[in-house]
Amino acid sequence: MEKPVKQLEPPDTHHLLAAQGWLGLGNFLEADEELEKITPQLRDHPAVLSVRYEIYAKAKKWDVAADIADALVKMMPDQLSAWICLAYATRRKAGGGIPSAKQILIEAESKFPGESLIRYNLACYECQLGNLKEAMKWVEKAIAVGGKKDIQMMALDDPDLEPLWREISEI
Repeated sequence: MEKPVKQLEPPDTHHLLAAQGWLGLGNFLEADEELEKITPQLRDHPAVLSVRYEIYAKAKKWDVAADIADALVKMMPDQLSAWICLAYATRRKAGGGIPSAKQILIEAESKFPGESLIRYNLACYECQLGNLKEAMKWVEKAIAVGGKKDIQMMALDDPDLEPLWREISEI
């Protein structure tokens, strides 16, 4: 049985909001200092871990970011953003890479059948792996779920999909 997540209350919520504010200003060091002011027993709260993930991602400390995202996936397996963060950090961490990130999203794809972002990112991964036909199939699946205009605009501005830009523009 899952244990219920304890709610954050002031002053911890104030520190969390301050950390988010510092992140918005691009200062991940101050953001981290704010999170350290949160009650130690609540530092593994999903909201705190989500901000901590953002801090480590901004600092490009991908190994730690991947560990945090993995904890979030385990805590909240029905949260799409946790899976996306895990794949993103895994792609960049030492010993990770695109094939590992792709496996994470393949697993997530069946859990989130109505989400275009997973299919879009799988298109990016396949394209970067040189599997252009497979990448184009994922672009088409993303469009089927997320709509042509939004996905096409995003894809035509994404360097990961540059080898397919001409083909994507003709959809």
